[in-house]
Amino acid sequence: MNWWQALILGLVQGLTEFLPVSSSGHLVIFRELLGAEAPSDLVFEITVHVATALATIVVFRKQILDLLQGLFKFKYNQQTDFIAKLVVSMIPVAIVGFFFKDKVEELFSSLLVVGCALMVTALLLFLSDRVKARKEGKEITFGQALVMGLGQAVAVIPGLSRSGTTISAGLLSGASRNKVAEFSFLMVLVPILGEAFLDLVGGDLAASSISIAPLLLGFVAAFFSGLFACKAMIALVKKAGLKWFALYCAIVGLIVIICSLV
Repeated sequence: MNWWQALILGLVQGLTEFLPVSSSGHLVIFRELLGAEAPSDLVFEITVHVATALATIVVFRKQILDLLQGLFKFKYNQQTDFIAKLVVSMIPVAIVGFFFKDKVEELFSSLLVVGCALMVTALLLFLSDRVKARKEGKEITFGQALVMGLGQAVAVIPGLSRSGTTISAGLLSGASRNKVAEFSFLMVLVPILGEAFLDLVGGDLAASSISIAPLLLGFVAAFFSGLFACKAMIALVKKAGLKWFALYCAIVGLIVIICSLV
């Protein structure tokens, strides 16, 4: 992977991580379009995901600081309740990461998988967009947190949008629009940063076939484009529908399926 391929892929990751169109699926598609050889590891994907996780921290810095302040009061309060729900949401993806990581990595080489998963994403977005509005301001429940966590676990499949799947799962389970986007973006922080830490201490980063320069360039591009996309997606979930994203995913998914079968 050269520097300009890393730059474009970083921009793609940052813009599509928060929009419900699947960043991992678009990375596979654009890598194919750019002729960037897929490495035997997921170090580049993890690097740009860390960049968008840091963009999330910047956007939600006030909320994160409030959660930490509540946590260190060492009593059960609104903040610790929210953190407990985040922990519950992380359980399914942790199970997938520990037991099925190798199987997931194999899926990143299949355009057909991406195309089919994009069609599933389109269906989820279409269904969630037709859900009647719930009472705004109502907090996420533990049950809804678990449902969103299951959505995040399934969304490790490239082409299944993490934000689209978790937000759709939240809306279909009855969560309010002005709470589900924030929870969806915060629930991914620990799994992504934890995966990056395990790769670092495990030596996967040093053993990667991609040099440091493309990794750094992809990281910077994903971070700044992610800042823009995160803020945009929050506004879209609160004020607009998801049907146009559903249409986009359906069209792209159909094109990818056709191209992979021809």
